[in-house]
Amino acid sequence: MTLVRAKKHLGQHFLTDKNIAAKIVESLQHGKNYRQVLEVGPGMGILSDILLQKSEYEVFLIDIDTESYLYLQKKYPQLGSRLINADFLEMDFAAFFNGPIGIIGNFPYNISSQILFKVLDNRQQVIEVVGMFQKEVAERCTAKPGSKEYGILSVFLQAYYKVEYLFTVKAGVFNPPPKVLSAVIRLTRNGVSNLDCDEKLFWQVVKAGFNQRRKTLRNALSSLINKEKMTDEPLLDLRAERLSVDDFVKLTNKIIESR
Repeated sequence: MTLVRAKKHLGQHFLTDKNIAAKIVESLQHGKNYRQVLEVGPGMGILSDILLQKSEYEVFLIDIDTESYLYLQKKYPQLGSRLINADFLEMDFAAFFNGPIGIIGNFPYNISSQILFKVLDNRQQVIEVVGMFQKEVAERCTAKPGSKEYGILSVFLQAYYKVEYLFTVKAGVFNPPPKVLSAVIRLTRNGVSNLDCDEKLFWQVVKAGFNQRRKTLRNALSSLINKEKMTDEPLLDLRAERLSVDDFVKLTNKIIESR
């Protein structure tokens, strides 16, 4: 079969090391109450080859690249409608999956954050994610309060998932090699179905706080808070990067109480 060309505009860097591919697949934790697994951006199928040997999974592949789709159609005729030529970011999970799922992939680096926000939007269904990201993005996802990498993505992901940095991957195992280091992380649902606060306001507070991260929250959140009623709130004297998920939940509740 003709090999698939990696396309720069799709952020494609095909993994070529089968040992690393096996390590990524084995990072999915079995027995997490899901059977269906979706691989995003399979390319030429280096992860898919291993996934499809696992009888415990019902594997789905989605790729926006028509060339990859046609290649995989010939390679895995048994998949039928479980091979999907579409944009993951536009995918309606309910149309394909009838319960909880796991997601895996060597994700395109140019849409890393969008992929993670898509996961968050479907967090009640996505139980686990194992994926390759640019190392810098992986560090942002796993960052703790007080570090310069800690930001909006760190808070939102850690509110609903246990986030683990698994291992670093060098550029030489990709074709073409990216100009950055890569890393594999795992997200596992942490049992929090809904936060103990107004979630819509929580998201607003986190975004507003980090959008002006050099300011204290008293200034960064000026449009959201009742300044007169919150003069003694100590959390407002800190910058957003100092607050844990629990702190943001507390602050959201205090803003509601003061209104």
